Amino acid sequence: MSKKQWIGAGLGLGATLLCNGPLLAANSPDRNIGMDLKITGQFEDDRDLGTRGGGDVSGVAIDARPWVYGRHGDWSGFFMLQAVSSTDIIETDPISPNLKPETLTNRDKSRDPDKSYLALREFWIDYRGLTPYPGEHLRFGRQRVYASEGTWWDTRIEALNWMFDSTLLRAQLGAAERFSDYRTDYDDLSANDEKRANFFGGLDYQWHPGHWAGFKLHHVHDYGDLPSSYDKQVNDQQSKPYTGNLTWVGLHLDGDFFNYRSRMPVNYWGELTWLTGHIKKRYFADATTPADKYGEDVNAWAIDLGLRWNINEQWKLGAAYARGSGSGNGGEGGDNHDSSGQFVQTGMQSNRSSFTGVQTRIHRFGEAFRGQMTNTQVASLFTSWRPNDTYEGSLIYHRFWRVDDNAPIVSSGVSPFNYNNKPALQDGRSDLGQEVDLVIARYFRQGVIPGAWDSGLEDQSALVRLRSGLFFPGNAYASKADTTMYRVFLDFVWRF
Repeated sequence: MSKKQWIGAGLGLGATLLCNGPLLAANSPDRNIGMDLKITGQFEDDRDLGTRGGGDVSGVAIDARPWVYGRHGDWSGFFMLQAVSSTDIIETDPISPNLKPETLTNRDKSRDPDKSYLALREFWIDYRGLTPYPGEHLRFGRQRVYASEGTWWDTRIEALNWMFDSTLLRAQLGAAERFSDYRTDYDDLSANDEKRANFFGGLDYQWHPGHWAGFKLHHVHDYGDLPSSYDKQVNDQQSKPYTGNLTWVGLHLDGDFFNYRSRMPVNYWGELTWLTGHIKKRYFADATTPADKYGEDVNAWAIDLGLRWNINEQWKLGAAYARGSGSGNGGEGGDNHDSSGQFVQTGMQSNRSSFTGVQTRIHRFGEAFRGQMTNTQVASLFTSWRPNDTYEGSLIYHRFWRVDDNAPIVSSGVSPFNYNNKPALQDGRSDLGQEVDLVIARYFRQGVIPGAWDSGLEDQSALVRLRSGLFFPGNAYASKADTTMYRVFLDFVWRF
């Protein structure tokens, strides 16, 4: 049975469950069936920075997500489908980027997205009977694995995840591996997700009201296959960049920095992360050269800092700084054995959080640039305004640099190509650029649709949200690249 047949069967099962939703929750007072409806307009120019034709997005998408929930005693279950139809390749889910394919002719097209598709968004069962604490539960299935800062975990993935949340203690322990994207338009997993097992956990202790100290651990065992030829390395999207084992260890202090309801006069965040492990790579100089397979010891680090001053209940002002080490080759260990000091993230991150002090989750490294903590440092200044529970807005300024000005970076928002025989990123130059973000949200009656709209229905909510970023490339990019790049989203979300 093919992967798409499995997805089709799952969609059929989901439709059956939705039609029989009341049966699942016969003994539960909770609402058991509903629909999330989202309309997104996306306008983008030019992610290639003028180095290639295309790279623009302009269109509207409708995203319908029917769901069913059931509970019986300590057991519960949840199932959500997704149907998307759009006029262009539109990103309707900020934590699951939906990117237009590159304008290349000879390449693997197995992960080219369609304008319309069906998907299994979430499906899990949950058990709350392991301990007497109400904030403890064990969840199995495709679910959102999440941490508030967004730089470790924030993704939907198949997982066994145990969570504990009490007044003084928060804990998490789990294992996850992605087996499918459960979308009708994707034929394969991404190379980074294929045969990649994740083991993760964390612990936080509240040593004073609003002040937490804790740690996180994440281990990746990547047991996939390296590319077997030059052609596969260049043109096959399923070619893995590396295999092996990596371990992240992080220590942090949190002064309610990601809690937009905090009433503390000052909120803070500080985290130091170490990365260690051993990976294997395969390199082909050209189509006629045999593969050069070598091992690489990884020893890297990253720091993430944030400080926010709550001027009053409405206005907030803050700054943030992040840096991921970027030495691509920290020293030779033999002919086929190198060491690297270049930091990479866990692969389960979204880099989105409520770091500005409002409810809306914003990309920590720019709504347009969308950098990662790999060979990059970013300094940010921001202010936010929340006059009441109806309106909120954030204005953020970012400045980006390369740590090692001869090594690559990782960005999911900007992807220039070599231009006129010049590399997209020029050696010896570190200035990546700067960005200004504006994010505004309007919640209807604190998230409840006005009475004139709801036609007597209850438990409805709605919001309108603008997310926008204007990026100005620095001199590290090719001299003939565009001088600006922007990305704008307008979302209307209706839950009923």
